[in-house]
Amino acid sequence: MPERAFITGVTGMVGSHLADYLLEHTDWDIYGLARWRSPLDNISHLVPRINSADRLHLLYGDLRDYLSIQEAVESANPDYVFHLAAQSYPRTSFDSPLDTLETNVQGTAHVLEALRRHGGKAVIHVCSSSEVFGRVPKEKLPIDEECTFHPASPYAISKVGADLIGRFYAEAYGMATMTTRMFTHTGPRRGDVFAESTFAKQIAMIEAELVPPVVKVGNLDSLRTFADVRDAVRAYHMLVTVNPIPGAYYNIGGAYSCTVGEMLETLLSMSAVKNIGIEVDPDRLRPIDADLQIPTTEKFGRVTGWKPRIPFERTMSDLLQYWRDRVRAGGQFPTR
Repeated sequence: MPERAFITGVTGMVGSHLADYLLEHTDWDIYGLARWRSPLDNISHLVPRINSADRLHLLYGDLRDYLSIQEAVESANPDYVFHLAAQSYPRTSFDSPLDTLETNVQGTAHVLEALRRHGGKAVIHVCSSSEVFGRVPKEKLPIDEECTFHPASPYAISKVGADLIGRFYAEAYGMATMTTRMFTHTGPRRGDVFAESTFAKQIAMIEAELVPPVVKVGNLDSLRTFADVRDAVRAYHMLVTVNPIPGAYYNIGGAYSCTVGEMLETLLSMSAVKNIGIEVDPDRLRPIDADLQIPTTEKFGRVTGWKPRIPFERTMSDLLQYWRDRVRAGGQFPTR
């Protein structure tokens, strides 16, 4: 009988790419958790498999509703769990801090408690975030796993909670939970509230002459290390299958670092429209920012052998093409 994977947040960018990866590279049956109202755009290509129950099954629930999570865990009966669902937009967390904390902290506790009671011996991935490190001084770069947490948003604070809860369940109950702090990862299906995706979307809309030739931006000086989402999901699969260590926590990230402004210049260089201006939009600025996000991933590489494979230029090109395709298909999008 095939093993079974349970993915919370299967309709998100990472969850949908992980479903793609597992369908191609394993024989597992996959159970994806989604809210009943979640858009299915990211998994629309998988709907025929869902409809025919071809290794992919949707389960409905909400992280804030423990009973729905318990029922989903019982239905999935997983061998592997990828807890990816979250309120994942740092800027939004300043406007909705309580919702962010409830979803990400209490929601993670709901998932792990349901697994403790009904999940058997599942190997569990808890997805934290590099945002837990927050405002890191230059002398502590590159950021390793033991760097002090200094979260710079309600989202980051919520991910500190999720991070610690994951390790607590390993230590207190002997569960095979592992935590990752994924640094910036992007590619096709990236939500349009994230910097590189809103830039790519605006460029695609400019090319289609739907908006004036001006890209609205926030902080362009923030330094980031970029990874491709397809490398990220390969790492997550390796996390639970290659030498899984209960209670372990890892940084995962790409190998290419640049400022947000330099990333924007890369996207602009890929457009045939050469008169695109840049305008700072105050609404896109965070009250405080985690502006030095440069990791070392040596620990995870040493344990699993993982390394990023997809170059930054391909990630940006594929992201821009994703938005071109959506715009050409007649989609209507805000310029946020």
